[in-house]
Amino acid sequence: MTTIEIDAGTRQWTAQIADSPSARDFLAQLPLDLTLTDYAATEKVATLPRPLTREGAPAAVTPCAGEIGYYAPWGNIALYHKDGPYSPGLVILGRIDGPYADLASPGAVKVTIRQRVAPPTKR
Repeated sequence: MTTIEIDAGTRQWTAQIADSPSARDFLAQLPLDLTLTDYAATEKVATLPRPLTREGAPAAVTPCAGEIGYYAPWGNIALYHKDGPYSPGLVILGRIDGPYADLASPGAVKVTIRQRVAPPTKR
């Protein structure tokens, strides 16, 4: 697993990204500056700069609150603050650590998503 940071000014989340072809493809696009918008009172979404591979991904999944997904038909990343419906073309990339309820606040939010840099190791 790889840790990412999602920074929205005064709010910040971390997430664990899986080790899968789609997730590695997502990590290769970081850092990203995106504007997340509300979708279906269930998730915040934004279009990625380029599509991700779906190699090895299931045909469909049912997302759970706290998960980060990639919806291939639209090229969107989705941060779920509620459980979502069974979705063909959805790939789960990872999971948000800790509380994420404030993602449900209505309105667009500008975020920077980047890979967390590990602190230097002490000798």
